[in-house]
Amino acid sequence: MEAGGLFATEALGDPITTLEDLVDVVRRHDRAYLRYSEGPSNDREGSVDTESGLTLPGLSVNPLHPEQWWTRPLEDWIARQVCQYRDLQQKNPDRFAWVLSGVEVGRGPDCEPLLREVTPIARLDDRLLDEADRRYKVRFRAGQGPED
Repeated sequence: MEAGGLFATEALGDPITTLEDLVDVVRRHDRAYLRYSEGPSNDREGSVDTESGLTLPGLSVNPLHPEQWWTRPLEDWIARQVCQYRDLQQKNPDRFAWVLSGVEVGRGPDCEPLLREVTPIARLDDRLLDEADRRYKVRFRAGQGPED
């Protein structure tokens, strides 16, 4: 990989099947992120802002480590993050959730981190996605905003 390139490697590890296992992965990494896409090999060209058509300087991701103000269990944060963009997979069955690490190089149009020097960690199994969805619906006011 060239210095500062988009990917350090494209190899994904074994699928993660439970929320507990994902929590362990997040705890073992300095920073871990989530992405829904067709996978590392299809993300070689990076992310594009669909509204403007501009190529972003890194991959658009969701952080799996909570912010400092977060006082609820780590499992709650991760379940919420997993569920936030799951509709991307539901709209396109070729997309899947995967965990990665990398270097933050900026923010995207929705203020999401953008990564380069990406190292894929593992794909998330559908069983984990379903478990996260159940936890999210039980532990949060899912889908409700301030006017609801």
